[in-house]
Amino acid sequence: MLGNLKREIDQIAKDKGIDSKEITGALEEAMRQAARRRYGQDKEIEARYNDEIGEVELFEFREVVEQITDPETQILIAEARRDYDPEVEAGDEIGVKLDTTDFGRILAQAAKQVIIQRLRDAERDNTFDEYRDRQGEVVNGIVRRFEKGAIIVDLGRAEAIIPAKEQVPRESYRAGDRIRAYVLEVNKIAKGPQIVLSRASINFLVKLFEQEVPEMYEKIVSIESAAREPGGRSKIAVVSRDSDVDPVGACVGMKGSRVQAVVQELRGERIDIVPWSPDTARYVCSALSPAQVSKVIIDEQEKSIDVIVPDDQLSLAIGRRGQNVRLAVQLTGWRIDIKSETKMREIADWLSKAVSAVDGCGDPEADLLLRQGITSLEDLANCASDVLTALPGIDEAGAGRIKQRARDLVRVKAEEEEQKARDEAERDAQKRAEAEAASAALRAERNESGLPAQPPSGPAAERAD
Repeated sequence: MLGNLKREIDQIAKDKGIDSKEITGALEEAMRQAARRRYGQDKEIEARYNDEIGEVELFEFREVVEQITDPETQILIAEARRDYDPEVEAGDEIGVKLDTTDFGRILAQAAKQVIIQRLRDAERDNTFDEYRDRQGEVVNGIVRRFEKGAIIVDLGRAEAIIPAKEQVPRESYRAGDRIRAYVLEVNKIAKGPQIVLSRASINFLVKLFEQEVPEMYEKIVSIESAAREPGGRSKIAVVSRDSDVDPVGACVGMKGSRVQAVVQELRGERIDIVPWSPDTARYVCSALSPAQVSKVIIDEQEKSIDVIVPDDQLSLAIGRRGQNVRLAVQLTGWRIDIKSETKMREIADWLSKAVSAVDGCGDPEADLLLRQGITSLEDLANCASDVLTALPGIDEAGAGRIKQRARDLVRVKAEEEEQKARDEAERDAQKRAEAEAASAALRAERNESGLPAQPPSGPAAERAD
């Protein structure tokens, strides 16, 4: 064994970031396996690294006996006392040092392979331990290559993967680009640690704000809830534990500097920051911003809420393809049904017709039912009778008449809607027929005058000119 082995071990430990005990353990195991190949697999051989002389020593253990019956595994007590330990007794086991100078090239190569494998295993374990502790953090890396839609990212001491489902739609990268992502999970597999990153995770959005907003680091401001559609739009609800600190203003920053830093990292993703509130109605209204809300009707039992907005705010409240209301549902955890004021007046009229089955009941009772979450004739027909008997002037019999009237009106309303749909279909068909007739008349007129049925366009028009 080379005299500078200790220096080599220290250098490898420093370069690879591995504990020197891992390296000496690999050396001992490699030498033990090489020795068993050299002297036989049935031999009881132990390898020990001697730090003082910088060498791995091999010892074969033999039984101390008065008379040898197996020269391969036994040693005479006189020889053992003379050469190894003067106090040894019969029946003891003593380690006999083996000579390693005659180890052949094949055995040395086998030892080298064992050492390399053990070092790789130790390096993988260190990497796994390091990134397991960093799970839930944002890391920086460089895009190296692409494999089956996944992005392979170089983190320095390890490679990570961003699967296709964890990428943001419409984001594109090239090899060599710098990238930031959230450490989603770290798995231990045969090839080494698998580090899975994400740019689509909602936690990535939260961590970016925590890095940009000092008040979040100081635990003054926190994100109570967040909703995200990666690449499109996000909403976060924030709260402050200090009445003097505005949570929304802290996240926006001076002239929008803080939120713009997050928006730039997310490549233009729109972010709505709203104040969190323990008051459900106030919280839901904030979650639907920038739309203005006229009234809310809360059903605590079903955890649903009907939101009434002005007619001109309906499309804004719903958002493009329903995005605004979807994010508000994710943010608040409540089922939200948005209705226009015109729609609510129509519902109130139907409810008023139903409750008029009881003399003296009408619009006021209909309004009370709306406040209790009865927002359709179907709800009224299926509600418990005690909901109706709780209203002034309505007894059990009156409740039954109202529910029957509601069922009748459901059929009437359905018939009206069907008739309305048929009328609209007929109008559409008539408009199409009129358009086709006008087109046919125009073609006939052009044919009579000798003009082509359609004016030429493109190259034909150029040739005509």
